[in-house]
Amino acid sequence: MVGGFAMILHGCARGTMDLDLLIDPAPENVRRVKAALSVLPDNAVAEVEDTDVERYAVVRVADEVVVDLMGKAAGVPFEEVSRAAPRREIDGISIPYAGVEELIRTKNTVRPKDQHDLLFLRRKLRAC
Repeated sequence: MVGGFAMILHGCARGTMDLDLLIDPAPENVRRVKAALSVLPDNAVAEVEDTDVERYAVVRVADEVVVDLMGKAAGVPFEEVSRAAPRREIDGISIPYAGVEELIRTKNTVRPKDQHDLLFLRRKLRAC
């Protein structure tokens, strides 16, 4: 997990409109992710092709919960983020999310919300 929810798990008080998932873009993994997301009410994930995450920068699953699927975040591939990903247990499920240093790399954009997130992350990194 990257984006706003990862920021929240690091202690940043901010809102978010979607769930950003950085995933292995291999078609067999996309099939597993699609199976997991098929429980969402509208089953919007059924429209996602197994190769879409490899083909597009962001694949938006616009269900009651909006989920963005990415193989890279700001050019940083899934493999690099997943190696050092901390985990948080939520309802008995271990959820990996981007660490501080990896989030800094994925937030290196010009968007105002990313600049705010970077400020928070750099302060957190200095405090460690």
